[in-house]
Amino acid sequence: MNTLRKGNTGDAVCYLQTLLNRAQQMTVDGVFGPKTDAAVKAFQQANNLVVDGIVGIKTWTVLNNLALQTTWPVYNGKFLSEADLIAAAETLGVELAVIKAVTEVEAHGAGFIPGTTKPKILFEGHVFWRRLKAWGLDPEPSAKGNEDILHKSWTKQYYLGGLREYDRLHKATAIHGRPAAYESCSWGMFQIMGFHWEALGYQSIDAFVDFMYVSEAEHLKAFLRYIQVNDLAKHLKAKNWTEFARLYNGPGYAENQYDTKMAAAYARYKKLHRTHVREGR
Repeated sequence: MNTLRKGNTGDAVCYLQTLLNRAQQMTVDGVFGPKTDAAVKAFQQANNLVVDGIVGIKTWTVLNNLALQTTWPVYNGKFLSEADLIAAAETLGVELAVIKAVTEVEAHGAGFIPGTTKPKILFEGHVFWRRLKAWGLDPEPSAKGNEDILHKSWTKQYYLGGLREYDRLHKATAIHGRPAAYESCSWGMFQIMGFHWEALGYQSIDAFVDFMYVSEAEHLKAFLRYIQVNDLAKHLKAKNWTEFARLYNGPGYAENQYDTKMAAAYARYKKLHRTHVREGR
């Protein structure tokens, strides 16, 4: 399903309103206006999801599973919640609106592959080349026939996405077991590279990966550790979106407008927070 938010119209909004009618009475008119927005936020709050009014994959998952009158043990307890973001804001000493803005822009949707308990990964063949060297191995002899997982320079031509990234990961483990292969993946919601495990305070790469399997809350904790270790919190406190985006995303931040997207998201969440305060929520 497409991501929906306030201002959208059409059949998908009608379907959303129909699903929401299982929990609260509302008009099915295909217009994502203030009433639908309020209903979505109430549903998210009631189901321990992030309260942002955005109907993405996680909100759709819970809505559809409840509509089918099924349980959802695969995802129960794995999704990021409002409480997780509140705790994260307190940890960094920033506004909740700041954390929500950064999460919206920097997180890659759900942290788990839909229908599975596997965290999202992206295997980077150029990183694998460097990690093999770091482990004292020459990658050259293994490169032939493994070009899709082992190459000197970054390229996206070998990305497969979803579960098929695990096929690439498993192929890499045949060259050097788990360590270098796991270190060459980005993991979870925030796509933290595995080779950061030691700097972030994990006991081993296996321990880091184990936490990535636990929940999106653990993905967020790894992200917070990355922010703290790299002294990025000061830029969030100052709302210096450009400097944060430059340091976190690299030189491509401007082309992708990460800084302007975070600034806009912050303004939206700040307004939402003020509205909640006025209405006594």
